Amino acid sequence: MLKYVFFLYFFFGLFLGILGACAYFSFFREPTVVQPVAESSWHLKSIDTDLPAGDEGARIKYGFILITKTSEYIGPLAKEDKMRFAGNNLACNNCHLNGGRKIGSGSFVGVYNRFPQFRGRENKIGTLEERINGCMERSMSGSKMPEDSEEMQAIISYMKWLSDGVPPDIEKKFKGYLPIKIPTFKADTTVGRQLYQTHCVVCHQEDGSGVAIPGKTFSGYVYPPVGGQDSYNNGAGMNRVLTAAQFIKYNMPFGTTHDNPVLTDEEAYHIAAYINTFDRPEKPNLEADFPDKKLKPVSTPYGPWTDEFDPDQHKFGPFPPIIAYYKEKFDLKKSK
Repeated sequence: MLKYVFFLYFFFGLFLGILGACAYFSFFREPTVVQPVAESSWHLKSIDTDLPAGDEGARIKYGFILITKTSEYIGPLAKEDKMRFAGNNLACNNCHLNGGRKIGSGSFVGVYNRFPQFRGRENKIGTLEERINGCMERSMSGSKMPEDSEEMQAIISYMKWLSDGVPPDIEKKFKGYLPIKIPTFKADTTVGRQLYQTHCVVCHQEDGSGVAIPGKTFSGYVYPPVGGQDSYNNGAGMNRVLTAAQFIKYNMPFGTTHDNPVLTDEEAYHIAAYINTFDRPEKPNLEADFPDKKLKPVSTPYGPWTDEFDPDQHKFGPFPPIIAYYKEKFDLKKSK
């Protein structure tokens, strides 16, 4: 009997000892240091320092050259007629700034990862090659490049290189154009002209013709045209006031950054309306765009549309009533 009592006291004492030790360490031990999560090792790639060796690096670099010297290699200044796919002397770099590496300017960072994707303008799942050719026919006012051409595949390689290993949160920051708060009133081209004179005319000139690179012979632009026959055509996304306003707000005047804009949303809106009154090339067969017409962006300035709003309102606004109509009628949420 005494043996059992002894064991009972022994285990009870052991239990109290363990409990006391736990209490001691809970109150008096040093707190656990939580190691911070290591920051992403991702960085924005540079053509000068990050190219891989060999053929892959050469192909990526050629893609970069095509993006930044488009007219010289695949435009009107190309030596061979068969290489003149772009119809104007703009460069891809004029809209996709810093070689497609700038936030808020239709960056190429991450774009490769988002294709194939559905495109309302064609009403189908499209490839990145098809998207590039859309730019060739509209922003560059030219013709399609063969999808298997060295030039197309070099541009694809460059975009893929910029997109490799991009964390999702970083990719989201670089995606497309940044939003503006859409004004509730019609854009005023008179106000836009005044703002253009203040902020834009030095680079883009009174008539929107831009500033050419100095030299005895024409070799492209220091500052690109925003109007005239050497600018984007009327089928380009930049010919939509809301799209142009997004670009202008976060990129203009030249040197503006997305986190420190110079212009307000309303100022960018008025300027966008004004520059899109300039004459520009006309793309044929625009009526074929957006086979499902209800998918057409509300600021698309050419018909037909699946609503009864005035064509002038589709071009200059106000856009919120059109946006509200498509939400109520088709349950579509539109932002441009």
